[in-house]
Amino acid sequence: MKKLERITSKSNRLVRLAHAVVHMPKRAKKEGLFAVEGLRLAESIMQSEWRIRFAFFTDRGGESLAAAQLVEKLCERRTPVYLISDELCAALSDTDTPQGVLLIAERDPGTPLKRFMRPCSNEPHPLYVVLDRVQDPGNVGTILRTAVAAGASGIVLLRGCADIYNNKVVRAAMGGLFYLNVAQGVEEKDFLQWAQERSLNLYAAACDDMAQEHIHTDFTKTTAVVFGNEANGVSSAILARARRVYVPMFGPVESLNVSAAAAVILYECVRQRIFVE
Repeated sequence: MKKLERITSKSNRLVRLAHAVVHMPKRAKKEGLFAVEGLRLAESIMQSEWRIRFAFFTDRGGESLAAAQLVEKLCERRTPVYLISDELCAALSDTDTPQGVLLIAERDPGTPLKRFMRPCSNEPHPLYVVLDRVQDPGNVGTILRTAVAAGASGIVLLRGCADIYNNKVVRAAMGGLFYLNVAQGVEEKDFLQWAQERSLNLYAAACDDMAQEHIHTDFTKTTAVVFGNEANGVSSAILARARRVYVPMFGPVESLNVSAAAAVILYECVRQRIFVE
């Protein structure tokens, strides 16, 4: 691996900043930074246009060919890269088994919904995923990952959802965050106005007598599907404007986990758009 400057002190300015970004969400938000931990996620973000502020590797974390290639790419981008000890890495890490690779990246400062207002010339019928107060970071990250896999045009997180830069969201998304247009912190009224202006076919996942089975719902037009809070579901204001859809269940359970329901419904969208003539 390329010869790198070694940092050994916990009081080093960059080490203290990295610790704050990983362990202090409010400070991370104030600094406009977030953490990307592990080789696979680091490789994913390097394939995108996200800016990396600086990177830490341990001797063990940087010994593979893939890690050496990653260091070379970082250096080519003129990103500062440093070596740290396993002990220092463990103090910085948010995981039980640190991999010895930690990147500190800059958050996307984009305005909510701004990027979604542009005409989609290459997408005649965009598919948007909307999360309404989904609070569990694992659920948000998993849905991000599924949305990318399903070819969604973008994802809108209404106010009250988990922060997309939360460490658990970033890990659960498995790189999905870096490849999907995301607007977060969107007010419900602004979303409903945007949906009306774009003439979206608005659907909401719901378990009630007014809901239609997902396989009997037409998702082939310009579509937004809303998935709601783990305990309370989609808000009444959105339900009043949306057509309700549900996934049938045949065992003695009240509902599916929101990320599981999202996967089933989004892949029905894929089936209708790609596999059904």
